[in-house]
Amino acid sequence: MSGFDASQCACSSTLEYKGQVLRGPILTRLYSISEVSELFGVSVPTLRYYEDIGLLPSSARRGRVRHYDRAALERLAYAQLWRDDGMMTLADTMATMQARQAADRHERIAAQLAATRERIYRLERSARVLNHLLDCPRDHPLACPVTGAHIRARVDAILAGEEFTPEFPDTSPPPR
Repeated sequence: MSGFDASQCACSSTLEYKGQVLRGPILTRLYSISEVSELFGVSVPTLRYYEDIGLLPSSARRGRVRHYDRAALERLAYAQLWRDDGMMTLADTMATMQARQAADRHERIAAQLAATRERIYRLERSARVLNHLLDCPRDHPLACPVTGAHIRARVDAILAGEEFTPEFPDTSPPPR
């Protein structure tokens, strides 16, 4: 850092800040919408949308440009925690962030965790299938004893009106 840069701060004699017109010297570091976009990897239209739906209110405006203070940046990072890291929908992200009680958050978190575990299970099953098909030396996958048995079991279950549980054996060699 090269020290204090007044152009990076809200230092005007009047400034609209969090819905109020403030007068006098203000030394709060504000970040323009384009800076926030670049720093957080979120597009400018997405930031505008977040403001429109109430997820991320801007802290101030200079002319038509939105600016954000540290509290707004922390709110954005908190939203990214739920959205990106927790893989929640935008609606669930908003509801989780607006929850006043831990129990309300925990209910949503538990549901998301269950959905994540189901996705992991399905991805692991997919990896088993793909590993087998990649390693299978047969020219025709249906001629493979493992793949052929799996496909026949699937067809038999469907024709019998039964639910097919698509377990696929792990035929990959054990790790060394």
